[in-house]
Amino acid sequence: MTTTAYTLRDARPEDMPHIVQRHKDLYSTEYSYNAHFVDIVSQVTADFIRSHDPVRERCWIAERDGEFLGCIMLVKDQTSTTADVSTSEPSSACKTAKLRLLLVEPRARGLGLGRDLVSQCTRFAREAGYERIRLWTNGELVSARRLYMREGYRLVHAEEDHSLGVKVVAETWELQL
Repeated sequence: MTTTAYTLRDARPEDMPHIVQRHKDLYSTEYSYNAHFVDIVSQVTADFIRSHDPVRERCWIAERDGEFLGCIMLVKDQTSTTADVSTSEPSSACKTAKLRLLLVEPRARGLGLGRDLVSQCTRFAREAGYERIRLWTNGELVSARRLYMREGYRLVHAEEDHSLGVKVVAETWELQL
């Protein structure tokens, strides 16, 4: 997908360290998140590199003239991905995708990039046969929450959390496809 402002492309393994670094830099500066947040992002990217299913999982990089502007990832929900061996049908968890690692660089905010990244995930999830998308965010990420609401996501769970070094309201959102 190309616009006059930026291009979306599939991520490559060599993009993953940059994704981790940008999450670390932005979220520690803007929200005072601690090293636990970086550990989570590092684990998500490592899992993607290790077990990426190119048919059902994707990570996109937004860039302009080779300059990183943002990213997003859609992966299988790994909470229970065992198949019914008697039928070879995927479990219900394999019908759920997770939206991960949405990031828009400050200089790219206001271009519609966040909206386009979230919409790209939704389109891909439908094409890949998922029935729903689930994501985790927190209450202070107002712009991201607004994007999710506009895309049709609904808040399904919220609870106070301190694991990122600051008090947040951890939220789980879902979109039925």
